[in-house]
Amino acid sequence: MNLERELALEFARVTEAAALAAACWVGKGDKEAADDAAVTAMRVMFDTVSVDGVVVIGEGEMDEAPMLYIGERVGTGVPPEVDIAVDPLEGTNIVAKGLNGAISVLAVAPRGALLHAPDMYMDKIAVGPECKGRVHLDASVKENIKEVAKAQGKLISEVTAVVLDRPRHAHIIEEIRRVGARIKLISDGDVSPGVATAYRNSGVDILLGIGGAPEGVITAAALKCMGGDFQARLCPEDEEEIKRCHAMGITDIKKIFTLDELVKSEDVIFAATGITDSFLLKGVRYYRRRAITQTIVMRSTSGTIRIIEADHCLDKKPLFKDERIKSMLDW
Repeated sequence: MNLERELALEFARVTEAAALAAACWVGKGDKEAADDAAVTAMRVMFDTVSVDGVVVIGEGEMDEAPMLYIGERVGTGVPPEVDIAVDPLEGTNIVAKGLNGAISVLAVAPRGALLHAPDMYMDKIAVGPECKGRVHLDASVKENIKEVAKAQGKLISEVTAVVLDRPRHAHIIEEIRRVGARIKLISDGDVSPGVATAYRNSGVDILLGIGGAPEGVITAAALKCMGGDFQARLCPEDEEEIKRCHAMGITDIKKIFTLDELVKSEDVIFAATGITDSFLLKGVRYYRRRAITQTIVMRSTSGTIRIIEADHCLDKKPLFKDERIKSMLDW
């Protein structure tokens, strides 16, 4: 089964809607309201897309409404049958504080193609096409940085690594500095920099460290489209999380998942819209009851990467006339 290219634009409209809704809350200190608005807008737009979709990576379980929960059916219910990984608002704290790096993102693949990653931590390494096959999760930071430099024809001092600014990453940060590479520390949201490793002129060469497992699968889907590379290992913190892994069919907790194990199909669609400025995209910009969005959308079958800049007339958008959305927006 091939996902029709027309669907790529439909999924871009879904992330645009979530980004527009969430952006109304930038800097207002209410991450829950921003997340609820993004989730609701995404759900409303999914209702218009001609797919039989199942959310395999979402924001919560079935009893955690209004999140797009794991197992939720989305779309109009007609073929193709697809798995969908979503994060309507990646970077809730970022939006609440008005910082850079928030996006709305989704990935789509044929049914059964995406790893059903439990909502826990995951150790990750992401690189672009030039470095495919040159790095390894079990290699030292020094070895991986050197391989990235060789593959890209750079000096080590010109390589930029992105790491979440967390105490757990102190040793990684120290090793990167010791080898002489550059570091960009981020407060939240590692999907955007992970995808940016494969995007020209992004200024990001490698992503390292532990972040969310669902975000890892979404990043892997994008890198599958872009020819990059990604490896990951789940990091359960207690017996309960280990049991969740087993319940989802993951019996070897120490297993390193390759890109092709995380995303088993060569037929993948990825879409993301900027909410605030990030490594990858510009955020939503408002003027005179209009808004400009920037979206990246790609398909693995063609390898095409499109950047869509859309100028929206908010007063004419059906989305913002929907009572589910109007009641959530501080307009």
